[in-house]
Amino acid sequence: MDLQYFFHRSKKLSDENKKFLTGLKKKDIRKVDIAFHELHEAVFEETDCLACANCCKTTSPIFYPVDIERAAKYLRIKPGDFVEQYLRIDADKDYVLQSSPCTFLGEDNHCTIYESRPKACREYPHTDRKKMVQIMELTHKNTLVCPAVFEIVERLKKVGV
Repeated sequence: MDLQYFFHRSKKLSDENKKFLTGLKKKDIRKVDIAFHELHEAVFEETDCLACANCCKTTSPIFYPVDIERAAKYLRIKPGDFVEQYLRIDADKDYVLQSSPCTFLGEDNHCTIYESRPKACREYPHTDRKKMVQIMELTHKNTLVCPAVFEIVERLKKVGV
């Protein structure tokens, strides 16, 4: 995975991708979902997330109370201790990690709390969810973080929706 090349391309095409994704909001929701889901499957068959882990290196998921409970239980600590040790409250009043890369990212790019990871990590990069048109801003942001999302959008532009 050549992340430098990815960063260069994704940044170069950012405005174009934003315009394309914004335009999808006016399309048939079902057609957009079908196109995204088909490309999600195809791209992730070719993608080894463990070779990249850029999402874990550069962003923080939101930790909801259920995520905090689950992770704390997995680590055998109290939820309050988990919050104090690993989390902070961001500008949106959400719990997020204190720093990047993720505290739980191992040297081999494996998650050390994988079984109890937060919902945001479980669902990332959100390209297989229903009503994709509702998250075009997030999808655009993810084209700058995740090479797979960038590839999905590039293929979408070629096939048209």
